Amino acid sequence: VQLQASGGGLVQAGGSLRVSCSFSGRTFSNFGMGWFRQAPGKERELVAGINIGGHPHYVDTVKGRFTISRDNAENTVYLQMNNLKPEDTAVYYCAAYPAWAVVGGLYPESGVDYWGKGTQVTVSS
Repeated sequence: VQLQASGGGLVQAGGSLRVSCSFSGRTFSNFGMGWFRQAPGKERELVAGINIGGHPHYVDTVKGRFTISRDNAENTVYLQMNNLKPEDTAVYYCAAYPAWAVVGGLYPESGVDYWGKGTQVTVSS
């Protein structure tokens, strides 16, 4: 399986970006997907997840600003990020979960089957 993230960049605070992650090598619709991020000097953290039924989950810090979606025909998961803040600056990673590993809206790192390479998102103040 290959996960290829793209769409990162530099944006001013209050701006928007959309990052994408293309999936290949297995049947995409059988996998839950997550977006994680890691800021300098901090641990990697979950940002949002979406299960095989298309139901999203968000951490509190991005609720109302970020939207995760998936297109099973395009084998792609997206993360639309609006009203970006400097504290959103991080490397963003996509991750693929087997369906059984996503239960009750939980997306533990221990359940990830595949990781993509990250894409840098930088928000200037």
